[in-house]
Amino acid sequence: MNIVLDILLLLVTIIYSYLESLVKFFLPRRRKSVAGEIVLITGAGHGIGRLTAYEFAKRKSRLVLWDINKHGVEETATECQKLGATVHAFVVDCSSREEIYSSMNQIKKEVGDVTIVVNNAGAIYPADLLSTKDEEITKTFEVNILGHFWFQQICGFFVDTGFTKNPSTRLWPVLETDEVARSLIDGILTNKKMIFVPSYIGISLILEKFLPERALAALSRIQNIQFEAVVGHKTRMK
Repeated sequence: MNIVLDILLLLVTIIYSYLESLVKFFLPRRRKSVAGEIVLITGAGHGIGRLTAYEFAKRKSRLVLWDINKHGVEETATECQKLGATVHAFVVDCSSREEIYSSMNQIKKEVGDVTIVVNNAGAIYPADLLSTKDEEITKTFEVNILGHFWFQQICGFFVDTGFTKNPSTRLWPVLETDEVARSLIDGILTNKKMIFVPSYIGISLILEKFLPERALAALSRIQNIQFEAVVGHKTRMK
């Protein structure tokens, strides 16, 4: 009998959840204040990380900036201070657990407990597989894969961050870093669980559940995502 009640309760919950989502779809989300929040941003020395730091600085957050590039993270910190933010900059290799743990202990002692994490750090070597060195492949996995277990991550699509040359795609627009940073901030302020940039990219997740493999392959060909690789020719993502 209990299982019957549980199933009925589940059905009621599902219906209620759909109705709630429908209402929320048409109502604007309330924005929260991040003033005084201790925000840790990895990869803050360049691109999206830097622009995200600027957005938090404008909102009077206390910033903890990480990057492996000393000059880049210090430059970001200086600009954020000009915007009136309290900033702590650290040179950290996000592929090294030891450096992460050591820096976090230092932050707890000197700054306090981090309340918001933006795990933006990433490693990319835009060459074809056979031209990529072993250590570059290892670094890519250490930062881009293992890092997922240590920090929160948002979902982007295809962004011109400056790491690749001449990115292009037929189906979706190539995103600029400032657009992605604004979307990230909007997602944080409105407590969104996941962010897609642009927003309609979320449709692709639904299509992957329903379309057969042949159709998905055709969709991938239509997108025609390309960028200029290190070896000097156009590399197509398949």
